[in-house]
Amino acid sequence: MAQYDFIVIGSGPSGRRAAIQAAKLGKSVLVVEGRKRVGGVSVHTGTIPSKTLRETALNLSGWRERGFYGRSYRVKKEIGSEDLSMRLGKTLEHEVDVLEHQFLRNGVHTMEGFARFQDEHRLIVTSPDGSELLVEGERILIAVGTVPFRPDNIDFDDECILDSDEVVDMPRLPRSITVVGAGVIGIEYATIFSALDVQVTIIEPRETFLDFIDREILDEFVHQLRDRGVTFRLGAPVVSVEKVGSKVVTKTGDGRTVRTDMLLYCAGRMGATEHLGLDACGLGTDGRGRLKVDPDTFQTEVPHVYATGDVIGFPSLASTSMEQGRIAACHAFGLPLPPAPAYFPYGIYAVPEISTVGMSEQEVRDKKINYECGIARMRETSRGHIMGLDQGMMKMIFSIKTRRLLGVHILGEGATELIHIGQAVLNLKGTVDYFIENTFNYPTLAEAYKIAALDAWNRMPRD
Repeated sequence: MAQYDFIVIGSGPSGRRAAIQAAKLGKSVLVVEGRKRVGGVSVHTGTIPSKTLRETALNLSGWRERGFYGRSYRVKKEIGSEDLSMRLGKTLEHEVDVLEHQFLRNGVHTMEGFARFQDEHRLIVTSPDGSELLVEGERILIAVGTVPFRPDNIDFDDECILDSDEVVDMPRLPRSITVVGAGVIGIEYATIFSALDVQVTIIEPRETFLDFIDREILDEFVHQLRDRGVTFRLGAPVVSVEKVGSKVVTKTGDGRTVRTDMLLYCAGRMGATEHLGLDACGLGTDGRGRLKVDPDTFQTEVPHVYATGDVIGFPSLASTSMEQGRIAACHAFGLPLPPAPAYFPYGIYAVPEISTVGMSEQEVRDKKINYECGIARMRETSRGHIMGLDQGMMKMIFSIKTRRLLGVHILGEGATELIHIGQAVLNLKGTVDYFIENTFNYPTLAEAYKIAALDAWNRMPRD
């Protein structure tokens, strides 16, 4: 039986970061991965594929140039699934190569197979050929990620009815699609298809969606999507989905029917914990297969067993998952850690992008903070005009009493890149004066920070 200081189940963002951190501390590390190659959901079906699909769609459709050349502008007139998959294949190959090199360089051992607990310290790993190997770990990290939730009343065997893991291998590009679920994943894919001129209908059982996003930003986002022809069906659950001829017919609880070429189901994901044998080590999960952990150390109820990434739930971001893995590994081996930053950015890679850091306007109101907002439109910047941007906005929120930055919310091209300026100033307790007194490169989209700050400053009291 092989023995290790640290065994990591899963090689997604949190698993690989934890494994490499532990290896840098001089520990013997084993990563067990169920797929043939490392990377986890993030590399093979989630983060990297969806963002690659987005970039491919924007490039081939000519989306970024339509501000100048009109909505009918196209780089490639006929875009098929093979156009989307070619770039994806090259990107995934590069990502896997980088990860395998990182593991090799840091002395991390990897093993293909599915792990399940025999007891609190030992795992049985079943390899693809059916053979089993027993391994023992002084400390164990569960970083298995999630799988799509599949309701029993939907037939996913049909090639026209897909979940969020299958969409990256879609057999063809439809002319119309129904997206069930208006969470981050559903909205990202819905807007990508819309950019490819696919007719999109979004069905969400709740009356609202993306509730953690500032309302003003979300209202502008919805307005842009409606202007592009995206249809929203909010407040009614899906009652049935069936294939009728060449169409997928979706019926909702309010008696409405939607007929499209394809359906993409994105209404939730489940922790991939079903086959881990958690009972053998004294752990249980919630109704969605997620594990409960200490938010500071990421220890489960069994102190030497940790869990990180999507399997512990919100925020389920690759960026935060990486940091969770690093913190778990450091805590497991007694390395002291500085306190985590108060704020980290959220990025939604929709078309257009949304990114946010800090408090929303509603959160500021709820805390009874006297505040002022500043707004900048991307078309107000010279760079935005050069790029042909006629939409996109930045919203900044400042405390009137302390003048400190409280939140930044961006909608539009480059939002997920621009947000980091606001993140730095926010965590360093900067004020409105930083943006007014400092010089920004010209012409850049980052000038929006100065425009929004001046907009707020103009309305702030001078005494």
